[in-house]
Amino acid sequence: ARIGDLALNRADRSLWGVRHDNGFSTLVRIPYPYTEWNQVHTLPYGRDMFDLDIAPDGSALIGSMSDINGDQRLVRMKVASLLSGDATPEVLYEFGDWSPSNFVFSEDGSFLYGSSYYSGVSNIYRYNVALGRMQPLSNAETGFFKPVPLAGDSLVVFEYSRQGFVPSMIPKTVPDSVSAIRFLGNEIAEKRKDVQGWIPPGGAAVDRDALAAATTGYSTLRNFKLDNAYPVVEGYQDAAGNRGIAGGVRANFSDRLGATGLELTASYSPTQSLDASERLHVRAVFRHWNWNVSGTLNRADFYDLFGPTRVSRRGYSLATQYQGNLILDGPTSLNYTLRAAAYGNLATVPEFQDVTASYDRLATLSGDLVYKSLRRSLGAIDDELGSTWGAAVRGNYAGTTLYPRLSLDGSRGFLLSLDHSSIWLRAAAGTSMGDNRNDPFARSYFGGFGNNWVDYRGIKQFRNTESFPGLAINQVGGATYGKAQVEWVSPPLRFRKVGVPSAYLRWTGLSVFASGLVTDFDDRATRRGFVNVGAQADLRLITLSHLESTFSLGAATAAGKGITRTSALMASFKLM
Repeated sequence: ARIGDLALNRADRSLWGVRHDNGFSTLVRIPYPYTEWNQVHTLPYGRDMFDLDIAPDGSALIGSMSDINGDQRLVRMKVASLLSGDATPEVLYEFGDWSPSNFVFSEDGSFLYGSSYYSGVSNIYRYNVALGRMQPLSNAETGFFKPVPLAGDSLVVFEYSRQGFVPSMIPKTVPDSVSAIRFLGNEIAEKRKDVQGWIPPGGAAVDRDALAAATTGYSTLRNFKLDNAYPVVEGYQDAAGNRGIAGGVRANFSDRLGATGLELTASYSPTQSLDASERLHVRAVFRHWNWNVSGTLNRADFYDLFGPTRVSRRGYSLATQYQGNLILDGPTSLNYTLRAAAYGNLATVPEFQDVTASYDRLATLSGDLVYKSLRRSLGAIDDELGSTWGAAVRGNYAGTTLYPRLSLDGSRGFLLSLDHSSIWLRAAAGTSMGDNRNDPFARSYFGGFGNNWVDYRGIKQFRNTESFPGLAINQVGGATYGKAQVEWVSPPLRFRKVGVPSAYLRWTGLSVFASGLVTDFDDRATRRGFVNVGAQADLRLITLSHLESTFSLGAATAAGKGITRTSALMASFKLM
């Protein structure tokens, strides 16, 4: 259970707090040594209690109480009565629409000190328990918060300033007056009476029948429109390694519901080293609810300008995809994807950028099933525990041959005793079920971190099955494979003040991993084994208050049958 607004009863060392669940607020007591909690009283629906404190002698509990209509009040309850089942609150003071905040007992229990926006700015107030009288103790301009009573005639308060909350001291004396805040809207309404006529009429004065519109069926086509269009720059690389920079335009269309959309991108590479038939690049993606239809011609991509991982391919393609959910009950989900695609004028295998295609035409049919149940604690920077598994069936048809493949993968994460630190175990296996297992369309390939120098995908690409840091991209392959990985995620190091308000660092984290890979494990003559160890450090950058970017550095070394020991470095910047 998550319990907040904790208050210590010094008489018996028990903790009291408020538990929120399904819209209800419940007073709970956690007896020493804090191994269990007990429900004391559940408030009616719509009523909440917060900012608890307990008298030094443990006799009474105070707190701020709010009702569903917005009324705010300071209340007191006898602890003995609460434990015997009587939760009737004694209202000490009605604050109206202004919430009482952080009221606490003085050391002798004769006064209560807290703050409220009762005057329009947060001022400190004192409640005399014996006299039942509330008095202001400050006349702040910017606001005082969270008073801490001291022995003598002073209070420690937090004063709001441009630098944040600054600890200050104020006397326990009542000021001559407390000035109300003047609101610009009220001042305008008083001086310009005509603006008061701008108030919309009440509900009773509106003729609802006159506002009713005729009910008609929704037409996606009638509501389909151009959202925006803008110039784009893309990267392209042919099978021979010649690179081109393409300039073009992208146009986005959608309906009002956002259930249907169309993305059109066209660009041209003037680079003379590219064949004339590969200089025009077109991509269209149409989506409607769970359906996705896409077509490409010499596909290019902006992120192919930055780094080793590429999606640009020669040729044309047409694909149809459907995605659905069998379970969608966060954090647990079970999703499936069905996809059919056709390719022509191929130079490389569509899945693997550095593998030459054995045929220039290809038809594929695939189905994927993915289960996820992942959790993280408050303050975590990544998933910390849980499990995932996936199964995929794919059939490649090229020439007159069908190349079916089956793959399975799974992962399990365990929390460690260190805060926000965990161990992850991952495993994957796959096999080609056709006769010709040496054809590129029948094999799976591995290698590389998977990150680009500038990227938009997840920062931990080394976790993917096809990644194997230390080897080059697609360096090794097999008709069958088995892969295992263990990863340790370190506790994050958080930065309190590094940067400026418009751009600052939030945290840095480290992952250390080791992997093992066996290809063609069912054939002793061609079987190969590989191992690697590596690490990746990530640095989170916040710009413009909420836009997140991540800078990553990685290093890994790998060794295996048929290759010398190799090492690789990775640097990547994930955009917002």
